[in-house]
Amino acid sequence: VETLANSGLDVYAHNVETVERLQKFVRDPRAGYKQSLSTLEHAKKVKTNRTERPLYTKTSLMLGLGETDEEVIQTMKDLRDIDVDVVTFGQYLRPTEHHLSVVEYVRPEKFEYFRQVGEELGFKYVASGPMVRSSYKAGEFFLEHLIKKERKMLEKD
Repeated sequence: VETLANSGLDVYAHNVETVERLQKFVRDPRAGYKQSLSTLEHAKKVKTNRTERPLYTKTSLMLGLGETDEEVIQTMKDLRDIDVDVVTFGQYLRPTEHHLSVVEYVRPEKFEYFRQVGEELGFKYVASGPMVRSSYKAGEFFLEHLIKKERKMLEKD
């Protein structure tokens, strides 16, 4: 993590995937919620030259696996507590019959609600919609703009 954080990259992305309660059902047993939070937090803490340019952190969650609104909001609060900058929410889609079933197809209004809550909590950017994926291009464009803007400000100083 330290090597990557100090490699000159602008965005460190690590996906939390789902809310804490569902981790053991969704992810490899070697991965976990607290481990993911720790990884995201550590990336920012070990960035040695913070005056040079900031390191943005980004994560993603899949919805429709049985999570509650309260769990999603708590996850967002946990992410903001460690200063994660960008979060994306997308609908979980079952890739094969050997994967977890979809518990719920989340309505677009719910995705919009989570976007609004995320912005109120202070995320620099929230992409939230049924077809949003962790590599969502709008988020990449936003981050590219933000990075260029902050580099120009640093050059002026």
